[in-house]
Amino acid sequence: MPKTPFRLPRRAALLGAILLLGACASGAHLGEQRGELGDFRLGHAIVVAESATMGPASRRADPEDWENTLQAEIERRFARYEGDSYYHIAVAVQGYVLAMPGIPLVASPRSVLIAGVTIWDDEAGTKLNETPHRITVLESLSGETVVSSGLTQSAEQQMQNLSQNAVGAIERWMASNPDWFRPSPAEDADTPTDAAPEDISLEDAALEDMTDPAEG
Repeated sequence: MPKTPFRLPRRAALLGAILLLGACASGAHLGEQRGELGDFRLGHAIVVAESATMGPASRRADPEDWENTLQAEIERRFARYEGDSYYHIAVAVQGYVLAMPGIPLVASPRSVLIAGVTIWDDEAGTKLNETPHRITVLESLSGETVVSSGLTQSAEQQMQNLSQNAVGAIERWMASNPDWFRPSPAEDADTPTDAAPEDISLEDAALEDMTDPAEG
């Protein structure tokens, strides 16, 4: 059976994001590491998109493409943290719009991505946020997107832009919760071990996050 069309609340959420959000800070550049993450080291990055809902006037994207693009971006941004405490990031893509060709600045929508995010502490084996945090991002403005990325970019390029911005937003949100992360060891502490993180299953947890999270 074909996937059920947008339920009204989620359709309204996407339309509201397109109309109200301003230009997102570009996530293409990593910038400085965030000291608020303390002894952070990325364990598992789990992304699920099988229940993602396509918004109005959008190109269609394969869920696997969203999963691969977001997972690669999580690893690119967070692999640079080399602490001794493993944390896992679970992301559930909930909705998206990939702008289609149209009349520039009038009929062409901005691309948008909505996802729910949960952070896990490997050592404690628990979620750090019980309710998934909602991330909503628009594509970054550039010479290619100011007249609608639907005219100038492929769906893959739009997904890359949105994934970079989403993961940058995740890093900023994590940094706003410094109490979640163990402090970095002193400079003369033992060298961090390379032991692999516990192989816990996060996919089921990420699937749970497909339900609409509370606003973060």
